[in-house]
Amino acid sequence: MNNSVAYWGYILALIGGILIIIFGLLGLIGNSFGSAYSPAGYYVSGAMYSIVAIVIGVICVIGSRSVGTLVWAIVLLVLGIVAGGIGGVLVILGAILGLISILVRSEPRKTRPD
Repeated sequence: MNNSVAYWGYILALIGGILIIIFGLLGLIGNSFGSAYSPAGYYVSGAMYSIVAIVIGVICVIGSRSVGTLVWAIVLLVLGIVAGGIGGVLVILGAILGLISILVRSEPRKTRPD
C-alpha cells in the first residue's frame, strides 16, 4: 500500500508539472501575439509569470521522482500552491500523497522501559 500511494503521488505530480509547463508555454505564446493597444506592462508581467510557471513546472517534473521523501514533498506542495491552476492542484495532491506515504512508512520511536 505504501509504495502505491507514493507511486500515485509521483504520477499526479508529474502530470501536474507537465500541465504547468504547457500552460506556461501557451501563456508565453499568447502574450507574444497580443494587441498593440494594450499597455506594455501587461505583457511584461504576463511574460514573467509564464517564465516563472515554466521554471516551476520543470522543477515539479524533476522533483516528482522523489515525492516519497519529506523535503521534496514539502517543496512540491509549496510549488503547487505558487503555481495554481489545475496543474498546481495535481502537484498539491501528489505532494499530499507523498506526505501520506512518508507518515505511514515512519515507525514510532521505541522507548526504553524504566
